[in-house]
Amino acid sequence: MSADLSVSHLILNASVVVQLVMLLLLIVSLLSWTIIFFKMSVIKKARKEADQFERRFWSGADLGELYKRLSARRGKLTGMELIFESGFREFAHLRKGQVIDPMAILQGVQRAMRVALNREVDNLEMHLSFLATVGSTSPYVGLFGTVWGIMNSFMALGAVKQATIASVAPGIAEALIATAMGLFAAIPAVIAYNRYSNDVERLISRYDIFAEEFSSILQRQAHAPGAGSAA
Repeated sequence: MSADLSVSHLILNASVVVQLVMLLLLIVSLLSWTIIFFKMSVIKKARKEADQFERRFWSGADLGELYKRLSARRGKLTGMELIFESGFREFAHLRKGQVIDPMAILQGVQRAMRVALNREVDNLEMHLSFLATVGSTSPYVGLFGTVWGIMNSFMALGAVKQATIASVAPGIAEALIATAMGLFAAIPAVIAYNRYSNDVERLISRYDIFAEEFSSILQRQAHAPGAGSAA
């Protein structure tokens, strides 16, 4: 009589340790896919908002009016909007205060924008470390389940008088399922991590370039009697 080697039967009849490994890998895989789709949405939104803001900013719009519109949504701003709002708010605050040194104003603006930029970097990189961890450790977790299953198979083999392939095939098959699940969890996580890391780096580079360009604009305006529109 041939043994039932269906995947469901092998999983249900696997040893407790191998079942726990499979369950862990299943949970990790589900979490990874959730993060993958979430980060896809976040990065797509960030890229779209950056494109829209750059078109508006470089269209020659009055910076003061742009700042007023964005200030009304303070707390909901992200990306370039947050960097611009933080920098211009500090610029206006220092101009209204006792600070008259243009370099002191510029340094204050750059600090404010750097804080906002770092906050955006943290948001964009959130959960990427989890994908990296899953991609690097899941194969080894699956391999542990495989080794454990094969070890149990050979231990059971030692207890029988006549060893046959049929007697060890189910144990080896269930062990290999753990390896397959480890790879299934790891491969999408590695691909997503590499793709999203590159996307995040490019967004951060765009934010950095914008902050430098905006600093140059404010540096010119710092010598003027009042803040005007972008040159």
